[in-house]
Amino acid sequence: MKAFKEPPARSSASGPLRITASLELIDDLEAQIAAINRKLRDGHAEHPYIPLLMSAPGIGWVLAFTIAAEIGQIERFASPEKLAGYTGLCPRVNQSGDKDRRGPLTKHGPTYLRWALLEASMHALKHPAYQERYQRNRRRLGTQRGAKVAQVDIARRLAHAIWHMLSRNQQFAPRGATFRLAA
Repeated sequence: MKAFKEPPARSSASGPLRITASLELIDDLEAQIAAINRKLRDGHAEHPYIPLLMSAPGIGWVLAFTIAAEIGQIERFASPEKLAGYTGLCPRVNQSGDKDRRGPLTKHGPTYLRWALLEASMHALKHPAYQERYQRNRRRLGTQRGAKVAQVDIARRLAHAIWHMLSRNQQFAPRGATFRLAA
């Protein structure tokens, strides 16, 4: 039978050194991220889609640049459904005669566009324009898969809103939005 050998004892001084080194690494990485964000903003701030996209819920600088780069010219898409289909966030459909079967997401189209819309939907689902629909779909589909399917639904809705925003050159305004009137 082998004898159990205890690991060597660590000195108490190595703990604070590791913490200090980790904090310095985090500070360095945050500085690098800030520099990259500055370059991104300075280099492409004149793109006409960026301010429009940033008006939508859940879309910040990085997601706005990603979505604008992946979509290209909005005129390529005749309708919001065409843009949603391009993202790959629509279910696969097999039809034959009277049968209509829906499958998993097609995942055709740009991966980064799909990622950006799903990231934005994580924040957009808390926005009043989408919150009620998300909660209703999540409850309807159950705890097993309801949250994910409801999130993809919100991402598709966001793609529709983006098409309307970019094709009309207007900021985000959900259907039925009320505008404050001057008193």
